[in-house]
Amino acid sequence: MNIYLQDGTVIDFEDNKPAFWHTASHILAQAVKNLYPNISLAIGPAIDNGFYYDFDADKHFSDEELSLIEAEMKKIVKAKYPLEKFSLPKSEALELMKNEPYKLELINELPEDVEITFYKQGDFVDLCAGPHLSNTKQVEAFKLLSCAGAYWRGNEKNKMLYRIYGTAFPKKAMLTEYLTELEEAKKRDHNKLGRELKLFATDEAVGQGLPLLMPKGAKIIQILQRWIEDLEEEHGYVLTKTPSMAKNDLYKISGHWSHYKDGMFIMGDEEKDDEVIALRPMTCPFQFAIYKQDQHSYRDLPIRYAETATLARNESSGEMHGLIRVRQFTLADGHIICTPEQLEEEFKNVVDLIQYIMKTIGIDKDISYRFSKWSPNSKGKYIDNPEAWENTQSIMKNILDHLKLNYKEADDEAAFYGPKLDIQFKNVHGKEDTIITVQIDFALAERFNMSYIDANGEKKIPYIIHRSSLGCYERTLAMLIEKYAGAFPTWLAPVAVKVLPISDKYADYAADVCKALKSKKILVEVDHRAEKIGYKIREARNERIPYILVVGADEMENKTVSVRSRQKGDEGVQDLTAFVNRVANEIATKFNYHDHITNTFTAKK
Repeated sequence: MNIYLQDGTVIDFEDNKPAFWHTASHILAQAVKNLYPNISLAIGPAIDNGFYYDFDADKHFSDEELSLIEAEMKKIVKAKYPLEKFSLPKSEALELMKNEPYKLELINELPEDVEITFYKQGDFVDLCAGPHLSNTKQVEAFKLLSCAGAYWRGNEKNKMLYRIYGTAFPKKAMLTEYLTELEEAKKRDHNKLGRELKLFATDEAVGQGLPLLMPKGAKIIQILQRWIEDLEEEHGYVLTKTPSMAKNDLYKISGHWSHYKDGMFIMGDEEKDDEVIALRPMTCPFQFAIYKQDQHSYRDLPIRYAETATLARNESSGEMHGLIRVRQFTLADGHIICTPEQLEEEFKNVVDLIQYIMKTIGIDKDISYRFSKWSPNSKGKYIDNPEAWENTQSIMKNILDHLKLNYKEADDEAAFYGPKLDIQFKNVHGKEDTIITVQIDFALAERFNMSYIDANGEKKIPYIIHRSSLGCYERTLAMLIEKYAGAFPTWLAPVAVKVLPISDKYADYAADVCKALKSKKILVEVDHRAEKIGYKIREARNERIPYILVVGADEMENKTVSVRSRQKGDEGVQDLTAFVNRVANEIATKFNYHDHITNTFTAKK
């Protein structure tokens, strides 16, 4: 669908959504200023699925107030105001925005000799670089979705502002379709569904960003963890177990103290000569300390360390979200120490293992790859060695190209010690998160004085690959909740089978059925409640149980079970032994029905 930019250029909506949504954000800002003249404006960009605008208001905007703002926005759209761009020198720009403190802060950061651009629609003017649509009338359909707190510039030390989120489309039918998809996405939101299914909970007394994994959620994590640890052992990794904290001396050697200190939980005070201890935000320096316990030959390499590590990072309160971003998490962490000649093969093996894991858990078609590089303009973020950066990035790019990965490049997203391959996944709302990273490290081996003796008897510095095979278990659980809407494949389900005796008379046979299932390590529960069988079946369905077994007089007499499956519904009566073997095989092969159905919701990317 064609729309028109402010300069008259004809564009397609699908390819130019940011300009469309940015215009909608200006309409929102104008509406708020019309209704609440004393509220200060902050910023209002386009985002992945719409737009937002931040306001310095006295309180959260209520649903009633959002409705009033929408009504005012409709008047602005109907007025068909043209969006007019103009520029001013810095002094005049400051005078124009003298009553808008956040705009003044932005203007004051610009060079003295720059011309500063604004956009005007009706009597409303906003500091903006554009681009925008030609007039407000093109924003035919829009919806304000929510209001949330947001610190100015994302810094919790700054004032809390109020952010109104919205979306907009050229036609009402497009908005209706999107809102329908959004409602479906909300049903799958792990933060909502995970609590409803009793997979995890939070408690204010425990703290923000510290989720409590309930028995069913913990069971899924345990299934994944045991599988990953066994799989890594098969791939030549050796297990380590390292402390959850260390003196800051260790982090000073690695460089984390200077590059990552604000993200750490620290105990003690250097200024008082206390011993300073910090909870670990990563495992690498600990595993490097293990490597240094022995002198290694090139014949020992590669050495592959793996650890299921509990880590702690001091995320800002505004960043926390369910299981996606937390302050304590568990990582399938690992590091490979290798020679330069082994680097590409080891990197390839890491990617192969990740791809196998992603395919097995059923998300291989939902991931994307990002080659994250350093930026010479952000020297404070990175180890200052431009030659090493360029060399290592060239090596990684060659490896990624040899692997024929379809990746995007992103500047200023590297780790402070080297470039990385980020594996990205979008949640049901379209927000992209990193679930796994693989990094080539050119710096820390030298910092830790790690070495090996080569074939010529000379001491050499190894390369290090930082990698995770699954990533953060909590984030993976969130991703799987949304992927499967809580209906996990049988091998991942915290309860694979639920047995429903028709009455207490069949409790003993229900116990026999459980015993047969447990003998094959199948997770099973019995519902002994004195409820009607129809009610118990509905409850088990709501819990997304893969298999429901009803047992009564006929089943007890014939050693059978009446089977209801999540995929096929009522499957009728089956021999108990045959059913047990069927489910055991499904779990052993990690069979995934999701790969064989086509009606699964997929969030609009």
